[in-house]
Order: sequence, then C-alpha cells, then structure tokens
Amino acid sequence: MLLAIDLGNTNIKCAIFDGKEITATFRLTTDKLRTSDEFGISIRSLLEFDGIKISDIDAAVIASVVPNVMHSLNNAVKKFFNIEPLIVGPGTKTGIKLVKTNPNEVGSDRIVDGVAALEMYGGPVIVVDYGTATKFDYFSADHVFESAVTCPGIMLSAQSLWSGTAKLPQIEITDPGSIMCKDTTTSLQAGILYGHIGEAEYIIRRLKAESKEENIKVVATGGLASTIYSKTDEIEFLEPNLTMHGLRIIYEKNR
Repeated sequence: MLLAIDLGNTNIKCAIFDGKEITATFRLTTDKLRTSDEFGISIRSLLEFDGIKISDIDAAVIASVVPNVMHSLNNAVKKFFNIEPLIVGPGTKTGIKLVKTNPNEVGSDRIVDGVAALEMYGGPVIVVDYGTATKFDYFSADHVFESAVTCPGIMLSAQSLWSGTAKLPQIEITDPGSIMCKDTTTSLQAGILYGHIGEAEYIIRRLKAESKEENIKVVATGGLASTIYSKTDEIEFLEPNLTMHGLRIIYEKNR
C-alpha cells in the first residue's frame, strides 16, 4: 500500500492507496512545532483506526509547501514505517513542462494537481484549488504549465475581514439564498460566497480567452470547492482527491 501525504499550510492531508483505489483518507493540522515522533504516532493511530496495519504500508510519497515541517514529517515516515519516501520536487519525473522564469518557485502541490488533472481529464485543463490560497492553474494539451493565478483563499479572506473589523461576527460560509441581504450575517455570507464565485468565473473566462485554445476543461478541488462548484457553470468537474491521485501517479512514474 502507498501512503500519500500532501503537506499544506493549514492541513496535512493523507491517503492510503491499494493499487489505484483510495482505501482511507485523514487529515492532521499543520503544526510547525510537532516532532517526528508526534507525527509518526498520530499517523499510525489514524491508520489503526481505519483498520490498516503499519506493515501493509510499503511506500510513501510527500508533496510539501511548508519546508520547515518537512524535516519532522520525513523523519516520521522513515522511523515509524521504515520507508524512504519520495519527495516531490525539482528532478522528480512528473511529465509537466514548466515555462516560468524560475521553476523552483512553483509549489509542488500545483504540479501534483496538474499531473492528476491531465491524467484524469486530459488537456487543456484549468485546475482550481481551494486551499489556504485559491489557485487557478492552466495546463496546455501538451502538458505545459502555462499560467498560475494565486488569490487569497476563501477562509483566509473571511478571517481577514473578521479580524480587521470590530463589529463583524464570524459566520458560517454558506449560501444565504439571495443577494438582496437584510442583515449582517447574510450580507457577509453573500459577500464572501458570491464574491468568490464571481472571482472564479472571471478568472476562468479570462484564462480561456487569453489561452486561445478550444475545449478547455475546468476541474475544482480543495476544501470549499464543492460549495463554489455547485453555484457556477464555469467549473465542469469536482474531484476532492485530485492531489492524492496526483501523488499516486507521480510515485508510479518514479518508482
């Protein structure tokens, strides 16, 4: 079995693959002070809760956008699973061609998502990843990473609004049902949700127009992707485990 780990700014997402099938998923908070022992014990406990034996894990792959947590997490996998994990980074075979002036600036999560989207849906494709940041990445039909647009994430935007104002309350991010809002809670819900729907629709249409390619597919993934996906026709596909599948595909390319 393969242990796939996506180390993000807010959460560490993990999936267990038996071949190409996901048999379990779980999350940990990204705690920069957590030791390798704490990571290892937490992952082992969650695996045992899902009925997976530690001895069944014979491979691991990690993508990270948080360098100062990688040392502890990498050592946890080595110590508790006796595995040398594949770390996605420069030199890893992905099949993606980069045109950015500095390829080392490209987050591994963006490459991983692109690998999965191209394999699962074909190119050209736009990947919209709703994480701590909202990312719109365009991959051409010949697997070139052509463009990357980065915006503040939905929760990051909401938290900035709450922390920067004295009277605005924290609210559930959900559809208020109408933009004709009559109270503070629904006005916040409308502004946050409809604002990000509008953001997605404009950026997707602009990417399609400037790319000048036909039949561009759009796939969304990440925390609040399902909320946006259900409210717009610009996003065709929803794949919550896109990053996990990308990690599996990259592992298979490099083993």
